[in-house]
Amino acid sequence: MRAIVYETNGDASVLQLVDRPVPEPGRGEVLVRMAVAGVNPTDWKARRAWPLPQGWQIPGQDGAGVIEAVGEGVDQILIGERVWLWEAAWQRPWGTASEYTVVPVRHAVSLGSASFDLGAALGIPFMTAHRCLTAGEFMPDKLHAGALSDHVVLVQGGAGAVGNAAIQLANWADACVIATVSSPEKAQLAAAAGASFVVNYREQDVVEEVRKIAPDGVHTIVEVSAAQNAAADVQLLRTGGAVCVYADDGGEQVTLPIRPLMMPNARWQFVLIYTAPKAAKAQAVTDIAAAVAQGAVRVGEEAGLPLHHHSLEAARAAHEAVENSVVGKVLITTSET
Repeated sequence: MRAIVYETNGDASVLQLVDRPVPEPGRGEVLVRMAVAGVNPTDWKARRAWPLPQGWQIPGQDGAGVIEAVGEGVDQILIGERVWLWEAAWQRPWGTASEYTVVPVRHAVSLGSASFDLGAALGIPFMTAHRCLTAGEFMPDKLHAGALSDHVVLVQGGAGAVGNAAIQLANWADACVIATVSSPEKAQLAAAAGASFVVNYREQDVVEEVRKIAPDGVHTIVEVSAAQNAAADVQLLRTGGAVCVYADDGGEQVTLPIRPLMMPNARWQFVLIYTAPKAAKAQAVTDIAAAVAQGAVRVGEEAGLPLHHHSLEAARAAHEAVENSVVGKVLITTSET
C-alpha cells in the first residue's frame, strides 16, 4: 500500500510517500481502506515536535473509508461498513494518510450514506467543538436538537474548522449563535455555517455588539485566541458562564482579572481533545454521529467550510496549507474507495 511516512521531526519535507505492507488488525481493531484523510493543526505540530516511539509515523488523526477486515473480538458484520475515524494516530503510528490503516474499533464510527469528505472533516474539529459546548457548568452533557434552546454561544473565530463545527453543532442544538470574524468573506462563511449573528471584530466593537444581542451575557465562549480576546471575554460572560479555550492563536500567555471573574463564578476551561476525559469523548462521538444521521452537519463552501483536496503525492502541500492557516478544510484523497 502507499502511505505517507516520516521518520524524523521537521518541516513538511520530512513527509515521504512510501510502499508499506497492508497492516493486519489486532485484537479489538479494524482494518480500514481509506478514502479521504483529514489534516488538522496537530498533524503538523506533531510532525515538528512530537516523539516517534516506534521510529516512524503515518500522520492523520481523522479520515473516512470502508472496513475491510476485523481483528479478534470484533464482529465480522462490520466488514463493508462505511466509517469515519477519530484520533487514529494519537500515541500510535498508524495514521490516516495512507491507503489502509488500523484503528481500535471504537474509533471507527458508522458514516451511513454521508460523504467521505464529511466523514474526514468530523473527528478532531467536531469533537473539540462538542467539548467546548458541553464543558461549562450550566451547559448540557449531551448535544441534541433543543439541548441549547435557551443558551447563547459566542464562537470567537467562526470561519475556522473548529469554529465552523461549533457553529453547526450549536445551531443543531438550537442555541443563539454569535460568531466573530475578521473579514466580510469570513462573515459569509460563518453565516453559511448557521451563525445567528456575525460580528466583524476589525470593524465593530465585539463587546458592544454582543451585548446588544445578549444583554445578560453569553453562556459559553468557544475561544481560539484567548490572549487577544480575554478582555472582551471577561465582559461578555453571564453568571456561571465558561470560556473554552482550544488554541493559542495570537499568543501563548493570557492575563485574567480575578474579581470580575469571581463575581459571576466564571470558568475558564482549556480543551485538548486527545487528553479529554474518555466519557466526554465517547459522548461527543455519539452526538456527532446523531447529527450526521440527521443531516445536521455539512461541509463545503455552502456550509461555511471550503474544501481543499490534495492527493497522497501532494501531502506536503496539504500540511503546508494547514500550517499556513488556509481557510477551510484540507483533505487528502487516499484511494478511489
